[in-house]
Amino acid sequence: MAAADHETHSSAVRSRSYKDESYLHGFLGTVCDLQKDGVLQDVVLETKGRRFPCHRLVLSAASPYFRAMFTSDMAESWQKTVVLQGMDACMFGEILSYIYSGTIHVSMDKVQPLYQAADLLQLDYVRDTCCSYMAMNVERSTCVDLYKFADVSSVDIVRKCCLQWITRNFTEVASSEDFFSLSVNQLTEIISHDELDVKEETTVWEAVVRWVQHSREGRLDHLPSILPHIRFNLLTSDDTAAILEHPLVNEDPGSSEVMRNVVQTGNFNMKPRLGMTMEMVMLSDISDTASDDLLYMNPQNGMYITCSYDYLPDSITMTVTNDNNIYKLENEQEDYYQLSMFKYNHAENVFEHAGMSSVSMFRREYSGLSSHWDHFLVEVDQILYYGAADLGEGSASVRMRKYNRHSDKWEQCSQLKLEGTWRFSTALSCGPHLYILMDSAMYRYDPRQDCWCKRAPPNITARYSTFTTVAMGTEIFCSDFDFTQTMVYDSESDRWQKLQGWPNLENRSVYCTPSLFVLENELHILLEVYGKQGPSTDYLVYVYDRATDAWRDLKAILPNKEYYAPNPMCPVVRMYLPYLKGAQKHITSYAYQR
Repeated sequence: MAAADHETHSSAVRSRSYKDESYLHGFLGTVCDLQKDGVLQDVVLETKGRRFPCHRLVLSAASPYFRAMFTSDMAESWQKTVVLQGMDACMFGEILSYIYSGTIHVSMDKVQPLYQAADLLQLDYVRDTCCSYMAMNVERSTCVDLYKFADVSSVDIVRKCCLQWITRNFTEVASSEDFFSLSVNQLTEIISHDELDVKEETTVWEAVVRWVQHSREGRLDHLPSILPHIRFNLLTSDDTAAILEHPLVNEDPGSSEVMRNVVQTGNFNMKPRLGMTMEMVMLSDISDTASDDLLYMNPQNGMYITCSYDYLPDSITMTVTNDNNIYKLENEQEDYYQLSMFKYNHAENVFEHAGMSSVSMFRREYSGLSSHWDHFLVEVDQILYYGAADLGEGSASVRMRKYNRHSDKWEQCSQLKLEGTWRFSTALSCGPHLYILMDSAMYRYDPRQDCWCKRAPPNITARYSTFTTVAMGTEIFCSDFDFTQTMVYDSESDRWQKLQGWPNLENRSVYCTPSLFVLENELHILLEVYGKQGPSTDYLVYVYDRATDAWRDLKAILPNKEYYAPNPMCPVVRMYLPYLKGAQKHITSYAYQR
């Protein structure tokens, strides 16, 4: 090696950077000591009569607001004393303490003015900390006050948390004194919400009456703008007649006219409230191939409703979305390889065309190799994904398209290429991701990056490769064909854990693939097992108790027919029972009280 080359190489090896961590931590402590000792301060900030000596350099480094103030041509850049307008003195003292120490103390009595001060001074950490603190402390005594603050200050995260709490506890909130302090816009936003946990719409009307009467003179004029947000289509004719005769309605001609217009038009596009619905598992009745029947059941409440349809899409895959819509993909009659989307109309209790463009079915062109496809339809962040896993011989892969509702087109997603040949796959959403599980592998799709990555496999070993899966919160549960192994996956830590406590099947064996489902925030499984008396089958429903790590038999009493879960998990949908029971000729209802 030449001498010059050797010197260059040696120089490169010797060159190295070092970071003094103690200096980084000690620097802020030294600056804080200078502030406490009143040393080298070069500006005084004054607010509400209180004076705060400070350092321009420290303020400018901490806050873009002060940086702009002291580095521009503004008069404040050279003034010895700067008056801060609209700033609470106590809150500025807290802010100044944070700037010099890096520590902020938050409590419910000062979080709102502290947020406002941090927002004005563009201190992101303090503002975000106050935001998180408010969101974590939404409860009965704080929900209305925090909701009003978040609404006025446009703090969306806190506002959503408060809305969720208020809607889920509407009856309690509407009976409180805080409820009367809501503005008309805030009131209408709340009563317009689908998530109101009320059993009857009259509860909403009675809450509005109390709100108006609390300050009758100033609020009666708002009644015509509030009434359209009450869902008169969910009221009985007697309830509607009683409202029409209410003194508040008759006293104001405008309200009376609006009321009658609303009653006449019906507002039938409005959904039932959350509290009026019941979570139910949906199963296909396959005991009679000539009929199109579905069973809706809630074993926890002993409710079983069989419903016959004039037409039921023969779907290759289906899904229930977070906003409680049921979608099915069906082969078109004119072109088998084109799929049409059908959507369930809750109010009419029918499946109808969703008004979405068709999508081409994934298939392998003939290659002489055997091919097996598992199709799936999954929703992630309000976007529908149709995909299929090609698990046959040759190059196995997962292909997928997503639906763009704005352009009404199905767009290609990145393809997942697999090594080897697989026998079974299932897809589901968990949080902001889509997951594909196979015999001994799992992959995660990130919609934001349009990419796949490998995750820890469940490693379930069984005589059959088929299994059932379901997501609950940030976890994924799966069980094998024989219901002898159940695993839970933590999507945040990428780890699987085995669940114990198998139910006693009393020497009966599983006849068909079991189906996991989540009902009322509890893990359930539906089992079809050989009966004790011979080849006939029975249906068992178990619920998992995590505290005791055990499964409990719900003693479900399904109508004596044969059923099929259309997915590796039983679809669960919130049903408004009056809609189901509206067409009595199509309904057979079984209700068992426990």
